[in-house]
Amino acid sequence: MRMRISQALLMTLLLPCLPYSAAQAEDGYTKSGSQRKAAITMLYDTRFELHDPGPGHPERASRVNMIVERLKHNPQLNAFLRWPSFTAASRQDLLRVHSPAYLDLLDKEQASVKPGQHHLLSTGDTMLSQHSLAVATLSSGAVMAGVDAVMTQQSSTAFALVRPPGHHATRDRGMGFCLINHIAVAARYAQQRYGIQRILIVDIDVHHGNGTQDIFYADNSVFYFSAHQHPLYPGSGRPGETGTGLGLGYTMNVDIAPGSNESRLLQAIEQPLAQAMQAFRPELIMISAGLDAHQGDTLGVLQYSDAGYATVAKAIKALAAEHAQGRMVWMLEGGYVPANNANAVEAIIRTLVTQP
Repeated sequence: MRMRISQALLMTLLLPCLPYSAAQAEDGYTKSGSQRKAAITMLYDTRFELHDPGPGHPERASRVNMIVERLKHNPQLNAFLRWPSFTAASRQDLLRVHSPAYLDLLDKEQASVKPGQHHLLSTGDTMLSQHSLAVATLSSGAVMAGVDAVMTQQSSTAFALVRPPGHHATRDRGMGFCLINHIAVAARYAQQRYGIQRILIVDIDVHHGNGTQDIFYADNSVFYFSAHQHPLYPGSGRPGETGTGLGLGYTMNVDIAPGSNESRLLQAIEQPLAQAMQAFRPELIMISAGLDAHQGDTLGVLQYSDAGYATVAKAIKALAAEHAQGRMVWMLEGGYVPANNANAVEAIIRTLVTQP
């Protein structure tokens, strides 16, 4: 009988032979008082490059690598950043979000992928290569480490530069390039580890985060907000989708017309979302920072600018300052033009480190 390789065993076999990550030293982190207060914890690992969806696929390593290179070669910004190491999420961590049957399916299908192969995940439009599941589990661990950083006051903000993205993964289905829903895993971790009772998730990806909505749709401890291009994949996220059961009223979806700039997103954050947060009072804000709404992206036709992303970051930062003691955990979702990603993240980071 052929033995199935579990996620935990896969990581045990894989990690010792991987190259040392540039993220494993806290370089560029100035310890002075003002900069320490404004510091951002950046979560990145060179092992993220091992996920290979195949030739010509838009979800390629360069979309993240260019961001890291830009930040590390900007001494003005890098002085505010810390780059700690982190570990992968455990199966127990994933089970707070995903079903045992789905995790077993991932184990089984991942075990069948040989070096150099690319397999289509049976549940959706997502590719598996030799190390894809291990990389996805490490990415969830990165966002969890971001939660640790802000909850233990190492920094008020964390930004996880992870891949593959996660917000399309539902409880029992991977799809849309996503295997594990990293932000959902980290939100449940924050609740379990730190007793956080109310979390706001803000999704600014050009696509609706159907997986994140699905996971928290009946939950009144997580408020899910998404402003996304419509019509567009995956077709969900209509304004009438507002939750069910105890979660009724804790989901807010905003349609953005093709060709729009960031003004509609800003209006939604500053008015209906801000009003809703007066009642909800989040203790932690988590951001699914998809950058594929950027003008010129290959998978959307919105027209967000670098300055627009900075303004959006300022608006979310204001919500965090008012309700969540400034605590924010950002994570990369989509965004498929590497230079655009680097420009947008640089603008966001510059906004986040600026003192009021």
